[in-house]
Amino acid sequence: MEEKQRTTKQNKSLHLWFRLLADTLNEAGLDMRTVLKPSISIEWNDKTIKEYIFKPILEAMLLKKSTTEMTTKEINKVWETINLHLGEKFGVEVPPIPSQEQTESYIKSLTE
Repeated sequence: MEEKQRTTKQNKSLHLWFRLLADTLNEAGLDMRTVLKPSISIEWNDKTIKEYIFKPILEAMLLKKSTTEMTTKEINKVWETINLHLGEKFGVEVPPIPSQEQTESYIKSLTE
């Protein structure tokens, strides 16, 4: 059975999760220097989470270079790997990927 490519709504949830994880790491005092590069202190944001954490794991695990190539189940596989690593190494509880409803509510709150 062929897996379906993720939907636009799932994509929005994934990108909201990038923002939530960035906030979580920043609040824990784990800037990019601590997690990746020991010489420069740089705070996380949704784009750096995607480029320096999510996509390298995606490529290593699934041999895919872009999140657009992911299936719905692969998002969870990458999340589980990130959750395990950050939990074991830094004691960080990684936020779950928001549901589509949570993402829509968040986007709506930005426009109000």
